[in-house]
Amino acid sequence: MAAAPSSSGNRSTSTWLWGTAFLVLAMILAGGRHAPADSAYPPRTLQGGAAASAVAAPVGKHLPRARPERLLIPKISVDAPFSDLVIGPTGHLQPPDADDTNLVGWYAHGASPGEPGTAIIAGHVDTMTSAAVFADLSALEKGDKFYVTRADGRKASFVVDDTEKFAKDDFPDQRVYADTAQAQARLITCAGDYDHTAKDYTENLVVFAHLV
Repeated sequence: MAAAPSSSGNRSTSTWLWGTAFLVLAMILAGGRHAPADSAYPPRTLQGGAAASAVAAPVGKHLPRARPERLLIPKISVDAPFSDLVIGPTGHLQPPDADDTNLVGWYAHGASPGEPGTAIIAGHVDTMTSAAVFADLSALEKGDKFYVTRADGRKASFVVDDTEKFAKDDFPDQRVYADTAQAQARLITCAGDYDHTAKDYTENLVVFAHLV
């Protein structure tokens, strides 16, 4: 559910280094209220290339790498399992299964929640038939907490730093996706109006948070 910035009226790609691998990412996690769950949404591309500044050492509280198991957001009654988001054969990041309205996706080749770096967690705001797991994500405010239970038995606790909406043609991909020395997380979904022509929402909602 993320967008690449536009240039000269056309969507352009931005360059990133995820760890040591160069990957092409298309965040096509649009809500599906007005289209079938298997519809092909316009790709939103982030392309591997220029590296973010190297992180010398972790900063602040952090945990070792471990698979996330459930996302818990008490304020909006979210208790959802994780699925892995992977790069498909077309070079696009595959969205969570839209047939399951209570499912979030984690970019499994990025930082795990609690690990130093930026953990990317995405979910649908709605589907063709109903509201989905991140329908109320916009209700989160600075200071709210959410939690990720992990395969190592630990619970990673995050506090919200900011919640912002960005136009999909002016998405700040560096701010959202850049690696950090601190253990951070981004919760991402669609927002704004639904564009029937593009079959996509006009904005993305991003919740910025850090481990506490």
